[in-house]
Amino acid sequence: MRTALDDWFIREILIHEASLSAYLRRSWSRPDEVHDLRQEIYVRVYEAAGKALPTAPKSFLFATARHLMTDRLRRGRVVSIEAVGDLDALHVLVDEACPERVCGGRQVLRRLAEAFDRLPDRCREVVWLRRVEELSQKEAAMRMGISEKTVEKHLAKGMRLLAGAYHGGGPARPAAASQPTGHRHVDGQRQD
Repeated sequence: MRTALDDWFIREILIHEASLSAYLRRSWSRPDEVHDLRQEIYVRVYEAAGKALPTAPKSFLFATARHLMTDRLRRGRVVSIEAVGDLDALHVLVDEACPERVCGGRQVLRRLAEAFDRLPDRCREVVWLRRVEELSQKEAAMRMGISEKTVEKHLAKGMRLLAGAYHGGGPARPAAASQPTGHRHVDGQRQD
């Protein structure tokens, strides 16, 4: 027996199946997983809609697809402990971090997270897409609907601000223009 949710899902979500499949084939590097990926997206959308219907179903569908692909990529980068096996056999030096090092690392991470949160919105989004999601400059530009040059400028600005926060405890500041010492300029002429 079909429910109102089923009717909504057919009317608002399944009509985008061709677009979603094309998007997944373009975005996902493993074509044999596209079908399973699409089904998992449908499950997530259906379950979320069961709690509250999204106001923009198509946008919600594609956002869910992006989030699922990002989650899968992150999970793929995690190395399980079982995969590493016996560390002694690998001749790997295991450095047990001392509490001071752990605390210092947390403070640095907190400072960087705060600096990241203070970045301008567009700049923060570009840094996230390029450095966290590891999208190419072209992919980031397409996703945001801006030029590759603009992505490049936002990334440079974001990295400069983050480096300033990391190394100096605050945002990078431009150096003040100064005149050489020992000389005065009066009416555009050098006076010694």
